[in-house]
Formats: sequence, C-alpha cells, structure tokens
Amino acid sequence: MPTDRITFPGARGVSLAARLDRPDGEHLATALFAHCFTCSKDIPAARRIAARLAAEGIAVLRFDFTGLGHSGGEFANTDFSSNVADLEAAAAWLTAQGMAPSLLIGHSLGGAAMLKAARRIESARAVATIGAPFDPAHVTHNFGAALETIEAEGEAEVDLGGRPFTIRRDFLEDVRAENLAPEIGALHRALLVLHAPRDAVVGIENASQIFTAAKHPKSFVTLDDADHLVTDPDDAEYAAEVIATWADRYLDLPEPPPPEGAPEGVIRVSEADPDGFLQDVQSGPHHHILADEPESFGGTNRGLTPYGLLAAGLGACTSMTLRMYARRKGWPLTHVSVDVTHDKQHAADAETEAPRKADHFHRTIHLTGDLTSNQRRRLLAIADKCPVHRTLEQSAEIATTLAT
Repeated sequence: MPTDRITFPGARGVSLAARLDRPDGEHLATALFAHCFTCSKDIPAARRIAARLAAEGIAVLRFDFTGLGHSGGEFANTDFSSNVADLEAAAAWLTAQGMAPSLLIGHSLGGAAMLKAARRIESARAVATIGAPFDPAHVTHNFGAALETIEAEGEAEVDLGGRPFTIRRDFLEDVRAENLAPEIGALHRALLVLHAPRDAVVGIENASQIFTAAKHPKSFVTLDDADHLVTDPDDAEYAAEVIATWADRYLDLPEPPPPEGAPEGVIRVSEADPDGFLQDVQSGPHHHILADEPESFGGTNRGLTPYGLLAAGLGACTSMTLRMYARRKGWPLTHVSVDVTHDKQHAADAETEAPRKADHFHRTIHLTGDLTSNQRRRLLAIADKCPVHRTLEQSAEIATTLAT
C-alpha cells in the first residue's frame, strides 16, 4: 500500500505527524485510527489493521497525539480532552481533503477518546475499539506510587513501558471528570468492541461496560490470548480481519466498475508482511482471502498457497459447473464436493521426449443424490468442460506489464 507522510495542525496549533495509508486501487472510504496511551501510530497492530483496510479500498489516517512520536508539542501539557480534540482536528483535516472518515478505530485510551469524539465526527458510521477502558481514569492505575506525588506536588515523572513521561495534576483531574456512558449510549453508530479476556492492562470488565452502555447495532469479539498491545502477529491479523469484515457491513462500500476487457474486475494481491510471504488477496471491496506459504518454506501458514488457490479455483468451478448442468436437467443432485490435490510429476515432452516436470491436479468428485449410473457418468464427463479445467489443460496467455 502507498503511504504518505503528512502533517496537519492539531487542536492546540502544534503540528501532528501522520501516515495516510492509501489503497493500491480505488479509494472507497476512509478510516481514522487512534493509538494507545503513550504509544505511537507505528505499533505493529496499527500497521497491520491499516494494511488490511487499505487492501479493501479504505484509506487509513493514523497519527501521533500531541507530544508523542514525531508530533510536536509537550506531552506533559496534554490530557484526555486534548486527545479528543486532536481526533476532531484529524477528522476535520481529512474532510477538507475530500476524505471524510466513515470508520473510526481506537486502541486502549485512544479507543476511549474515539468513543468521546465519535458523535462530533458527523461522517462517522462505525466505531471499533480495541482494549479500551470504559472509564478513562483507568489509565491512572499505571502511575503507581507516583500518583500521590502528582496530587501533592502537581506533577511527577512516571515510567510507562520503560520510558519516562511527565504527568501533571491537570491530567488526573481531566480523566477523572470523564463519564463515557452517556456518550456511548447516544453514539448512534455501529459499534464493535474487541477485547482480550487476559488483558492485564485494561480488564475485560471494561468491554462488558462499554457493550452494555451501547445501543444496537453493537458487536463484541474476544481476542482470546492477545496481550494489551496485540503484539502477536496472529492476533493482529485476526483483529484486522474482524474489523475489515465487520466494517464492510456498515460502510456500504461501492463496487468499482471493472476495467475494460476484465468483466470480473481486478484481483489485487498486496504484500501484507514484508518479512514473510503473507498476501492480502482482494476482489472488489467485499471479497478477501489470504495467501501464504507453509512455515517450512519461510511463511506463516495463515493462508492458502498460490497452488492451493489454483486448486481451489478448479474445485469451485467444477462444482458450479456440475450444479448448473444438473439444475438444467432437473436431476436429483443434492450435494457436490470436490477434492483437489496438486503435485509435480515427470512427463515426456511431445517434441523432445526429454523428461520434464508437469503440473498434475487430481480431482475427486463426490456426488450425493438419487442419481442413475448414466447420470453420474454424464456428470463426470461434464466436469472436464468446466472453464477453469479447460484453461488449465490448454496453454493460457499471460501478458505482464510493469506499473509506472
């Protein structure tokens, strides 16, 4: 996915650093992502979610809050209200670019801030939170013994994730004054709550409170054994897939017209993991699968192999062809399944008779129904007439160009 590094003015006038992840193809919608407390826009989970949405045609703006990452300003001067205001500023900037956000995603305290900001972002249609606290004051649990110093002296240095941050009394007063229940109850947007039962930073009870306060449509999905930062790639992949699939239901993404000469549209394959082989395979905004290699070949085994996808195409086309034929004939075919395996086998070249490797697909067709022997034999013959079978049997023509 192409990524633009941009800056825009935050709520307090300082410059905020952001990444705008754009789709490789048609831009169908825009999402705004808010990172967790003292994190940054570049944590792995945010990158994977952005990549997955971009593959679907959804641009994603993720930025560093004031005083964090590459953004300007002093973190010590920020609070929960300033985070909310930064989100509103980000949404306003996107709107000014003709990219008003319809999907809002917030992680941890960023999720709580997104719940607060959502009603003020008119273009928003759906909100997803990941490990978000119901009470923003929950974040003060991370301050430990420094909490008393902050209250007594006005500020103190707090170690958060191995980094020192100055927290002031104004921050404490601000988060303690927040009550998200009315905001969540009046959200009037679809809500997805993602939370891990074993989250040691923000307990699972927070998800229950957010879900209870919300009105329908609302959904809750557990992240099982994920940690608070969703650092495991498998967990990040799962969260990305759930958000993208769920959002598709509420964003009403338009189907782009197919290019001339390609009636079925473009199958776009985008690298999802530059350190491995994982690929996002997208057909329009609504159909997505993963391609990968087994771990023994350096992959992560999260999707079908390329040859697996090819075998799936043969199996699917075979089953559809048999169903269409039986339906037209009025035959009592109640169910079809097709098993396909692929291997390389030695074959004799017709011209040189030299041994060569040839692709060998073995197809086993299972037919259920009160069919006669003649009907079963006829269906077996019809299987060879499926379009993908014919394409594989004959030499296909593949033209390749390099995009500019």
